[in-house]
Amino acid sequence: MVNRKDLNPDASPQAAFGARLRSSREKRGWTQAQLSKVTGVSSGHISGVETTRKSPSLHFAKVVDTAFGLTGTDATFVRQWHEMQHGSLLEGYPEYVGYQSRAAEIRLFETGAIPGLLQTREYASVLADAAVHRGDITPEQAAERVNVQIEQQATLARSPSPLIFVVLEESCIRNPIGGPDVMDRQFRQLLEFAEQASTSLQIAPYSMAERKPFRRLVYLLTLPDRSLMSYVESQTQGSLDRDPSSVLPLVRNYHQLQIGAASQAESVAMIEQLRKGTL
Repeated sequence: MVNRKDLNPDASPQAAFGARLRSSREKRGWTQAQLSKVTGVSSGHISGVETTRKSPSLHFAKVVDTAFGLTGTDATFVRQWHEMQHGSLLEGYPEYVGYQSRAAEIRLFETGAIPGLLQTREYASVLADAAVHRGDITPEQAAERVNVQIEQQATLARSPSPLIFVVLEESCIRNPIGGPDVMDRQFRQLLEFAEQASTSLQIAPYSMAERKPFRRLVYLLTLPDRSLMSYVESQTQGSLDRDPSSVLPLVRNYHQLQIGAASQAESVAMIEQLRKGTL
């Protein structure tokens, strides 16, 4: 190989991405020109990503996943790309989104803010911009955070549709994120979600008090093989768990949460009253 640059995947996350790209390409016996033909990305750009002269984009990661047949698996280049975006998303969240995209049943509990699966772009942008203002993330990372939140909503349009159960603590609809206009659009999106045949939306009122089993975000997935997975977050960490001994208690607690929360009809009425400013 003439002018072949040796790659050191341990040098940086970008170098690891490039080395894996070259390895995946060569395992298939493809040249950079052949991969270019499959992806529509120039061979010069592919060479630049492999040797770290160019940074991969989210679009690049997606087309490479398609070319290598990795889309929807646990080992996508998209996942690796997300992990390169230091500070943009909590550890475990990009992986969770990958599982969520093919789950048969999704159960969400959120406190303080509407979950990403149901956010409008305006609502997501306000939250991301606030993180930039605090110095937690960069503007570029904020843009990526918003894109991830919006892109995962393709789950809502899947066929067949997954069953999606959402319980929001009352604070989620009480917090005036972004002001009246942003909240009005967000309320409309929640109401449209509640109208779908495969969804359930409930509000856990403040009056549940000590009967509310969760005090932080809890997401639960039932995968096509009926295995269970949980994702929980603290302020600084996210954690995926597939151990039945720790996930099953969360599922039982979620059922208790649903029993104690307002019915969907009551929850929809509460949101509609908030939209009108009468609650």
